[in-house]
Order: sequence, then structure tokens, then C-alpha cells
Amino acid sequence: MNAPTPIFTPSDALKAAVEAVGGQAAMARLVGVKQPSVWNWLDKGKTLPAQHVLKVEGATGISRHDLRPDIYPRDGGPSTASGRAAAAGGAGGDTSTSARAEPALPDSLSGLSA
Repeated sequence: MNAPTPIFTPSDALKAAVEAVGGQAAMARLVGVKQPSVWNWLDKGKTLPAQHVLKVEGATGISRHDLRPDIYPRDGGPSTASGRAAAAGGAGGDTSTSARAEPALPDSLSGLSA
């Protein structure tokens, strides 16, 4: 049986991610920003910008649910659960008319651009 993943506040999760990659400069290189931006996120108690969450999760193993619970709630949220099921071809989505559906973004990300 696997141990449950620790649940952090977003601020604690970001601090842990920065430590996991080797510091602020390493985090900056990972996500393509300058080190003062990372310092600002930490010092001002800001959350990790949405466009970096999945890359940081992949590099550190710290869950997207901990890094940004506002856009990746643990329960999936009622507005995104059916979209994820449909994208995965599971219950709740009819995929018979398309060969493969694109994964659904959480509603809070649909209006963002890179």
C-alpha cells in the first residue's frame, strides 16, 4: 500500500518544489523565467503561475492539486469531472462520433493563453 501524498498549502508546495529542483535559479531555468520572478512568488506569497504547474509537477512530483488547488481541485469539481471522463473515453462521454477527443482544460484555464 502506498503512503498518501502529503497535502501542502500552495505556498508550502511552491517552497517544497523550489527546494526539490535545487533552488530559485534552478526553478527559474525549469519554467523559463528569471530568478527574481521565483523570488517574488515566494516572498510575496504568490501562487505558481498556471502555465508552469504541470512542468513543476513533472519535475518534482509535487502534486498539481497542492501547487494550485484553485485550478486543480482534488475532487475534480462538478464542472470538470464530466469533461475529463469524456476526454478519457469513460462513462459520461459519448466518443462514438470522434476518433479521439482532446483532453478538457479546467474551466478556469480555458481563457488563458501562453
